[in-house]
Amino acid sequence: MKAWRVHANGEPREVMRLEEVPDPQPGPGQLLLRVRAANVNFPDALLCRGQYQVRPPLPFTPGVEICGEVLAAGEGAAGETGARVLAQPPLPDGGFAELAVVDAAAVRPAPEALDDAEAAALHIGYQTGWFGLHRRARLQAGETLLVHAAAGGVGSAAVQLGKAAGARVIGVVGGEDKARTARELGCDLVLDRRHDDIVGAVKEATGGRGADVVYDPVGGEAYAKSVKCIAFEGRIIVVGFAGGAIPTPALNHALVKNYAILGLHWGLYNTKDPAAVDACHEELAKLAAQGAVKPLIGGRFPLRDAAEAVQRVADGTSTGRLVVLPAAEETR
Repeated sequence: MKAWRVHANGEPREVMRLEEVPDPQPGPGQLLLRVRAANVNFPDALLCRGQYQVRPPLPFTPGVEICGEVLAAGEGAAGETGARVLAQPPLPDGGFAELAVVDAAAVRPAPEALDDAEAAALHIGYQTGWFGLHRRARLQAGETLLVHAAAGGVGSAAVQLGKAAGARVIGVVGGEDKARTARELGCDLVLDRRHDDIVGAVKEATGGRGADVVYDPVGGEAYAKSVKCIAFEGRIIVVGFAGGAIPTPALNHALVKNYAILGLHWGLYNTKDPAAVDACHEELAKLAAQGAVKPLIGGRFPLRDAAEAVQRVADGTSTGRLVVLPAAEETR
């Protein structure tokens, strides 16, 4: 089969190579999947750079989230041949390939309401958003939610989930194209970090109160502005640091303004509380069936262009989710 492999750390387009490798075989408890769609996540870029918290041995295949079709089952593994499923291929053999082997216990049915690309983009980003907004921040209907990078893959999921929860959503983006996308996603107010006064605008929009919940996958300056416009008993969800700078919170500021700083490492729930992950998937499938959430696909790429797709995510130039379709013949 064809698979992208990383032999040395560096920028994705420089270190990812499309190679012919032996077809994988499912072991006990595993399923063999034909990859129908592989979603590009920011961790894929960090993996290429050697900057992710997990560092698989070289060479490895990136791609942490796929929609696939069950081809075969290993000993003791339950799986219906032909079923369309969502899975996370365990590294070092990720999903930017024609075939992937996954743990049967971690496979979940793909929502019928979504096509392959949309389904591939549903799991990690939307699970992260759901756990962040509901489990960690306890977002309530009528509250104000501030989402940074609102037109990106992670931010767009939070916007949709916030609207589904009945919150008023303020989206922060960079540039008019992304502002247009954020409005289409349903943001009640869109702010452009390049020229808008984020702090002043949030306070004005909330009558001086500030945002009840902040969803921050960016860090750096985004976090610094968030603490200046957080409401009394507000909650800031730290999701990641796509901006490249990790903030150093002033805890005395959190004390005097009475807000909470909440970390969110969604991957831990897979080992600490897998039942909660299953329950979340059922809830997301219901929301997808209702049309309340629908992953924003900013680009669909054939397998040969996967490195370019990962590089775009690494550079922060993408809108929504970029998805690799191994059976596609041209970029759309």
